Amino acid sequence: MAIIRTYRMNEKNELQFREAWFQQFEDEELGQFVVNHGPVGHMSQTSEVQDVTADRADELFAGFAEACAAEGYKELSDQEQSWVIVQYALKTAEGTARDKYLQNKATEALAGHLAWRGLGTVESSDFGNRKLNIRILSPAPKLAVNAIKVCIREAKLDFTKMVIATAPYDGLDQARMAYPMPPKPFSLD
Repeated sequence: MAIIRTYRMNEKNELQFREAWFQQFEDEELGQFVVNHGPVGHMSQTSEVQDVTADRADELFAGFAEACAAEGYKELSDQEQSWVIVQYALKTAEGTARDKYLQNKATEALAGHLAWRGLGTVESSDFGNRKLNIRILSPAPKLAVNAIKVCIREAKLDFTKMVIATAPYDGLDQARMAYPMPPKPFSLD
């Protein structure tokens, strides 16, 4: 699935996003072209064009990119974004079956919740030394931290063992705890 994700600051200094993707279902010639947009941190609005061929999707992508550029939207490089790390303390070094369930459930819940609000993408998750780390790349880390807390509560996942940290893209070693407060030392290891 190809996707174009763009951002801009509006006249009120609020970050907005627009994204488009083309999705074809298995063994089907036609797919759908989807445009999703809104202020970052809020549930987006979506419009779809059904029964689209791959060639027509290319035309729609070109038109989408042209319209975005004309209105000041641009794709962000990784370096223009920040890391948000959701970390769970575990009882074992490698994680149990329950921890693997938590990893899958939390990753899935966060991916959808953050994407529909323009807050970023889940890039990876892994088990470290008695820790589960979920790494999110976000254009708005402060807003993402608040959204993560809401998402984890709504998904009825364990909130008490979770910490959230933020770091610059090129400085994971500089991660600082953003939740809970007051901040304590944070480490991925």
